[in-house]
Amino acid sequence: MKDAASLIPSEQLAQFQQLQARLGHSWQSVEQFDRQPRQIVVVPSLSLDQEELAKIEGVHHYEERLLCSLIHLRNPKTRLIYLTSQPLHPSIVDYYLELLPGIPSSHARDRLKILSTYDASQRSLTAKVLDRPRLVDRVRTCIQPDQAYMTCFNATSLERQLALALGIPMMALDPELLYWGTKSGSRDIFATCEIPHPDGSQLTYNAKDLAAAAADLWARQPDLKRIVIKLNEGFSGEGNALLNLAPLAAVAPGSSGQAERMAAIKSAFLELRFQCPTETWAHFEEKIGELGAIAEAFVEGDIKRSPSVQGHITPFGDVEILSTHDQILGGPDGQIFLGCTFPADASYRLALQEMGYRVGKALAAKGALERYSVDFIAVPQPHQSRAAPP
Repeated sequence: MKDAASLIPSEQLAQFQQLQARLGHSWQSVEQFDRQPRQIVVVPSLSLDQEELAKIEGVHHYEERLLCSLIHLRNPKTRLIYLTSQPLHPSIVDYYLELLPGIPSSHARDRLKILSTYDASQRSLTAKVLDRPRLVDRVRTCIQPDQAYMTCFNATSLERQLALALGIPMMALDPELLYWGTKSGSRDIFATCEIPHPDGSQLTYNAKDLAAAAADLWARQPDLKRIVIKLNEGFSGEGNALLNLAPLAAVAPGSSGQAERMAAIKSAFLELRFQCPTETWAHFEEKIGELGAIAEAFVEGDIKRSPSVQGHITPFGDVEILSTHDQILGGPDGQIFLGCTFPADASYRLALQEMGYRVGKALAAKGALERYSVDFIAVPQPHQSRAAPP
């Protein structure tokens, strides 16, 4: 096999699709899939904009989120290779292994190999692994390609490159479909699935167009109090900012023309209320040019919930709902993810599952695979409900 890094994109794509076809060939049923000899390479890499990730306190601990994958070790024929940037403390691993039902933790530990890059730099884990050919070779020695697959936190061209280097399929989203996980893509999916969501704009890439989009939004909804500006690939709420419309009352719809309102909004961007305490407009404007941004009506309410539903899409396109929870949000305006309570409130749990299932089917139709999550904003309404993509 050619070295993955030397392949031209079309060859890379064809080879990747051949690898992905193995999943459907092996996946007769969940039960049968799990009972067969299997090696799982877990790459909990946050291959996202590293400047955005740096806003999150304790972001290096996010690599521990996929330790839930250790549950696969309940199957005695499964071996798991877990990659990290820095070594995990043994007590953390022991905690997860002790949760496995019906199997001694010592038996599971014998089938678990944790490999680290010993690199705490601000780069994605996958990039660090790809820069270490000997580590890639070491992973290869732990697997049989026809019995193995790779799973990851999020899938980009870097993860695809690693899967190609290992010669195994990736139980994850095809990087060509990444758009549907962005703020703009989420709005499109909500519209396709006819799920209620706040009014908002198309994707913009500069302050002038963003101001025009915000002005149009305000004209459509003259009673708006605030508009939320979202970086298209913001993470955990840290890429959001609030535009307070109260100081702009002089240019409100009906009081001024569109051009005047647009200019006032553009000037007001200097006073945006950022959810990240270290963010500045100068830096935020740069990220708009790189990532794009949308303007969206801020959902007001004295009582506000943020429920979430998690699902799974098999290689055959089947959708199953896994769980629901209510997010615990904090930060300046209650937009920063802090944790969650499980399950979601019973008053809307079934509706949440139904909407999550519709989103899953829409994603499956586009070729999406593996885990997905849909976050909502829920506010009690006399005659209607509202939901917003994350």
